[in-house]
Amino acid sequence: MDKILGLDIGKKRIGIAMSDIMGLIAHPVETIDREPETKAIAKIKQICKDNNIKKIVAGLPKNMNNTIGEQAQDCINFAKKFEDEFELVFEDERLTSRQAEYILSQTGRKYTKDKKLVDLKSACIILQQFLDRK
Repeated sequence: MDKILGLDIGKKRIGIAMSDIMGLIAHPVETIDREPETKAIAKIKQICKDNNIKKIVAGLPKNMNNTIGEQAQDCINFAKKFEDEFELVFEDERLTSRQAEYILSQTGRKYTKDKKLVDLKSACIILQQFLDRK
């Protein structure tokens, strides 16, 4: 089995998580700046190449009524830049940021001063949801 990459795509940053080789557990990789976009795309592709990744799970922030809003469409547009080279899957990520903030607060982490922690934890949650369903 191959490792799988998880992405939490935001307007400013992208949280990146990766599964273990068995596809059971998601772990944090890093948070990168989304701009310049060409650099962000190159960085994600390099991580995939270095880890022999063939599948990317991108978080899709649907509206609470299950519709695709502006933010979800932005995520789709960004993620589609990978579909020629990787299998691309979208994972509903509603409320993952709140879930990440709660988990971080329970561990005593100061996420309010470092939003990258929230992006990183959100990427793990998105990927773990996908792995748990498989």
